[in-house]
Amino acid sequence: MTMPLIDPFARAIRYLRVSVTDRCDFRCVYCMSENMTFLPKADLLTLEELDRMCSAFIGMGVEKLRITGGEPLVRKGILTFFQAMRRHLDSGALKELTLTTNGSQLARFAQDLADCGVRRVNVSLDTLDAAKFAEITRWGRLPQVLDGIAAAKAAGLRVKINTVALKGFNEDELFSLLDWCAREDHDLTFIEVMPMGDLGNEDRLDQYWPLSDLRARLAARFTLTELAENSGGPARYVRIAETGQKIGFITPLTHNFCESCNRVRLTCTGELFMCLGQEDRADLRAPLRASPDNALLEQAIRDAITRKPKGHDFDYSRQSVGGQMSRHMSHTGG
Repeated sequence: MTMPLIDPFARAIRYLRVSVTDRCDFRCVYCMSENMTFLPKADLLTLEELDRMCSAFIGMGVEKLRITGGEPLVRKGILTFFQAMRRHLDSGALKELTLTTNGSQLARFAQDLADCGVRRVNVSLDTLDAAKFAEITRWGRLPQVLDGIAAAKAAGLRVKINTVALKGFNEDELFSLLDWCAREDHDLTFIEVMPMGDLGNEDRLDQYWPLSDLRARLAARFTLTELAENSGGPARYVRIAETGQKIGFITPLTHNFCESCNRVRLTCTGELFMCLGQEDRADLRAPLRASPDNALLEQAIRDAITRKPKGHDFDYSRQSVGGQMSRHMSHTGG
């Protein structure tokens, strides 16, 4: 292995999130516009290039690979990429291969993913009400997603539900979501809505439900115990004594997690974002395609990591949206 990736704040980069497509079969209101203009196929990294790119990062110390989109499972032939990544799990260089999905295609792919060495999946699910689900996803059908989650569980995959906390939308489902996850033995993580995409400031402020309030509602009913464990991502976890559940909180606004950030994000076009909440990026597609060996690519990766910032600038505290990103969440895969 070559020298590991260390950023200017002495954080070792061990976690790469890879968007394999900008396309999705849903149009979730906080993630995408209803009428999106997608990238031409020629702009995307091929599956072979994605393999080479990810393998370079793994050779430089990345131990966790999370595949995202858009919706990663709508990318044609994506299973061959997961099959290729299996070799890094088998060698021990890669500790975890996982994905974040909307669940729509899990019924088709769950067993194949398990066969490739995937052991857990994150499923984005903001409501258990079919009508509200159709409203927030615009195009989604809740039964299809629930069938996919059931298929993942049957294949032996550990399922974590990711729920974006949205004021006036799913506040009333806090405890029903909790109860459902307890019955199904799914972990649950709540996420604060982030100021990304083309929604106006007023819309984001109207949606914003601080997790400090959500957590206080949980604490009023249950006994919460802080957990020291870390899954490699930004979530902080508690255990609910009464149910035994592990609940995560991703709080980029009320309590940012930047001090321990070990992540970078690669887009499907080969752009590397060193921070989700900053616009700075590095083009890795050009050096990848410029030479059949990885010398230029590895140097470009190292140069990019030297520009990783201390943290993001997301801020709602002054009744306006600070640090808003113009790109959609789907562009960098969350």
